[in-house]
Amino acid sequence: MASDRLEMLRKMVESRPGDPRGRFGLALEYERLGRWEEVVEELKRYLEIANDEGNAYGRLAQALLHLGREEEAREAYRQGIEAAYRHGHPTMAAEFEEALEDL
Repeated sequence: MASDRLEMLRKMVESRPGDPRGRFGLALEYERLGRWEEVVEELKRYLEIANDEGNAYGRLAQALLHLGREEEAREAYRQGIEAAYRHGHPTMAAEFEEALEDL
């Protein structure tokens, strides 16, 4: 079942490479499967084409932490804080600030 969903999402990304939703969906599926390298790769690609409001940066930070890449996770949290404030999400920004302090 997971392979069917992955294939569907990959096809979506191939057919609409400029649509960030497919990349985000693919990242979420990889996250569900614990495939952290792929999560990082897809979220970075997503962030290149999307005006994210903060959520993807938090997910990226978590994936990077799973891989032991703490400094990169810190940077993802910093970018997520900026994005969250920019889009009017102070609660999300505060959560990321707390996570950053805990690192």
